[in-house]
Amino acid sequence: MDIDPPPNGNTTTTTTVDPSPPPPSNLPQLSESLKLEHQFLRVPFEQFKKTIRSNHRALEKDISAVISTVNVVAASDLSPDDAVNHLNSLISRLQGLKRKLEEGNRAENIQAQRCRARIDHLESADAENMSEWNNTRLNRILVDYMLRMSYYGTAVELAECSKIQDLVDIDIFQEAKKVIDALQNKDVSPALAWCAENKSRLKKSKSKLEFHLRLQEFIELVRAENNLEAVKHARTYLAQWGATHMKELQRVFATVAFKRDTEYAIYKVLFEAKQWDFLVDEFRQEFCKLYGMTLEPLLNIYLQAGLSALKTPNCYEDDCPKEDPLSQEPFRKLATPLPYSKQNHSKLVCYITKEIMDTENPPQVLPNGYVYSTKALEEMAKKNNGRIICPRTDFVCNYTEVIKAYIS
Repeated sequence: MDIDPPPNGNTTTTTTVDPSPPPPSNLPQLSESLKLEHQFLRVPFEQFKKTIRSNHRALEKDISAVISTVNVVAASDLSPDDAVNHLNSLISRLQGLKRKLEEGNRAENIQAQRCRARIDHLESADAENMSEWNNTRLNRILVDYMLRMSYYGTAVELAECSKIQDLVDIDIFQEAKKVIDALQNKDVSPALAWCAENKSRLKKSKSKLEFHLRLQEFIELVRAENNLEAVKHARTYLAQWGATHMKELQRVFATVAFKRDTEYAIYKVLFEAKQWDFLVDEFRQEFCKLYGMTLEPLLNIYLQAGLSALKTPNCYEDDCPKEDPLSQEPFRKLATPLPYSKQNHSKLVCYITKEIMDTENPPQVLPNGYVYSTKALEEMAKKNNGRIICPRTDFVCNYTEVIKAYIS
């Protein structure tokens, strides 16, 4: 509100109104996006928490060691030279701790920046740039699919070309790739290290991955006919599982007697190469659960959801319109195991008014075969002295020539 004195000395009040309307809110679009973007936000957040926990554990370990050393030195009767040496050792250790804290702080900042970038991306969804936003989402979904299918090089190139490095999880999948490659080469060491690093989280989810890795180690020792080492391994790593997995342990321990060339199927299967494939699949499942990822690639989920929404019994009829994606055989095969759309009843919508045609506003058929609502044709007849003009073919007729259609 501006108050300006006029030339004659009287005071008048003038109100300045901003004619531009307030910017439209993108809250509805954001809310809809958040329903589908749980993994998109959860993954970097879980990685952020993991980095913080790792830095905290390292800090506690070093601080505890330094304090312990100080207490020992303080309680000892050391010569001046020995005291100086101990102090120099402590200073070196504290300097190393400082470097670790700086590195940890940089890692945390990177993770926080990634979380911020993803939140900003979701908040940028509005009507003006929805096409561009959806293109970015499509690229994210494709990168996710490529990473899960082990096409790492292509995924990196697409992310770089699209400039969406902060919106995809390449580094996390690279971490998983090292474990998967090792398992495919019959090496459980990286997988066991990963289990140790995430021990508390895996314990909460009651994961059996570490147990199965230890069992495979036992089987490999038996395969090599190193039974003594196999027994030592069982006492060291498998005894702790006896209370909860005794049946599995008994079955595996029996391989010491039946050997690798046994013909008994129950033991023979334990020596087959596919056991390593089972471990790879189990690791992938635990990896996805740890970071809150979906077990299926996002591309599969979106594609299945879309096909299921379109799938109706009419899609498999010979007269299915060509505009329907399910009229094509490849899409029909993909949709075969999917459920039908829950919309059991069709709706007739008037081409002119876009209103639903029902018993209150029944459809009427023109002589040329096109159907419109009673409301639309009555309004058109009033404006044109009882004449009807088909908006799609320009066919002209009298209102008395239309025929009412009945919905059963």
